[in-house]
Amino acid sequence: MADFVGALDQGTTSTRFMIFDHGGNEVARHQLEHEQILPRAGWVEHNPTEIWERTRAVVQTTLNKAHLDYGDLAAFGITNQRETTLVWNRRTGRPYHNAIVWQDTRTDRIASALDRDGRGDVIRHRAGLPPATYFAGGKIQWILENVDGVREAAEKGEAVFGTMDTWVLWNLTGGRDGGVHVTDVTNASRTMLMDLETLDWDDELLSFFGVPRAMLPEIRSSSSPEPYGVTRAASLGGEVPLTGILGDQQAATVGQVCFAPGEAKNTYGTGNFLLLNTGEELVRSEAGMLTTVCYRFGDAKPVFALEGSIAVTGSAVQWLRDQLGIISGAAQSEALARQVDDNGGVYFVPAFSGLFAPYWRSDARGAIVGLSRFNTNAHLARATLESICYQSRDVVEAMHADSGVSLDVLKVDGGVTANELCMQMQADILGVPVSRPVVAETTALGAAYAAGLATGFWSGTDELRRNWNEDRRWEPTWSEERRAEGYAGWKKAVERTYGWVDVD
Repeated sequence: MADFVGALDQGTTSTRFMIFDHGGNEVARHQLEHEQILPRAGWVEHNPTEIWERTRAVVQTTLNKAHLDYGDLAAFGITNQRETTLVWNRRTGRPYHNAIVWQDTRTDRIASALDRDGRGDVIRHRAGLPPATYFAGGKIQWILENVDGVREAAEKGEAVFGTMDTWVLWNLTGGRDGGVHVTDVTNASRTMLMDLETLDWDDELLSFFGVPRAMLPEIRSSSSPEPYGVTRAASLGGEVPLTGILGDQQAATVGQVCFAPGEAKNTYGTGNFLLLNTGEELVRSEAGMLTTVCYRFGDAKPVFALEGSIAVTGSAVQWLRDQLGIISGAAQSEALARQVDDNGGVYFVPAFSGLFAPYWRSDARGAIVGLSRFNTNAHLARATLESICYQSRDVVEAMHADSGVSLDVLKVDGGVTANELCMQMQADILGVPVSRPVVAETTALGAAYAAGLATGFWSGTDELRRNWNEDRRWEPTWSEERRAEGYAGWKKAVERTYGWVDVD
């Protein structure tokens, strides 16, 4: 039997391939960034052809680094930025338009119209999501309405839709030469087009967006003993069964082995995503959370989750680097923020794409408030890190209101967890310990777990639990008074961002 499992993590800013051994330990990785295309304010796009080229490169380079061949991989898993939307021609393999990224806000009028006439309530109940620019359904509608020839091609089944998992899988399995057009339940649950109870595309929801069923991929389980397909030598260079697909935040939940109801994790990446496992029960949120599929392994019943999605966290640090130029790299944000003991009264609400959970305000925009002449770039750096933590507290508060679950500890993962000051702030602002695992890149690990479970590489979730080990824990140090005062200031700052842009 092959000794390793590979996982492709197609993220918002980069694509990486990682190889894991039986103990869930990283063997090798390679990562390449791709261009962030910003045609207008609020528009964010990716070049799907560039992403496919990056995919091929990172897989081969990782294998070369590890001195392995395709035959050494027992299975191949995929995880991906979820709601990013792409339509391409199945005969030519050419995209009709750049991929529209989950952060993109061009569909704000589509989302607002759904809420005005009552269709939004149907979407909330059936799909578990509020009408928002975040999700894929409105992005498909925009492409159908604004790109010449797409609707006609979609009606004929020539133009097909996919999130990035579907695009990568289609190319890995042959592309225009027999590529498999499939997604999994976690990605399908982020479209506003899937019924959470049937786990199938819903005709009424499709009609809301004018999406022809012929352009949609088949929905499969997240871990499939019957492979979705096999990597084709012409596409990649070797044959490996593709047996796992999970949207990135669900993958991180699996990587953090949150398999029991009440277990939660928070992933710190471009945005922040906190998921709470609710088991086989569909918990419909009253507090601004999303109801989503957590995972489905084989023919077992699906497991659901409540999710708090935050649009801008790690990318706020990137903004300090790229747009303001006050730091040269993400790591420098910690050193700069440590120059001051507190935020000096400054709050930064990075609502660049509006506010996601629990507010869902597409009319909000970013704001820095509380400035005085006393403040320095160090205060802004600290306020940026605090904004990551305060937004996470917003989600934890809403999740508690929906589920009644109070966190005993918050499991964390993702790139920002390398910032130890930020993690200490998170413990202080939440008032609960924060725990980081040895393998911080749990998104790729979760995709590997899903793929390996399907082939018997791992025997079951109990074995995966034994692989999890804590690397570092942060305990709260703030007084209750300081915690309450800081959070009150944050809530006041959030209110200042409302109504900055007009949404019809």
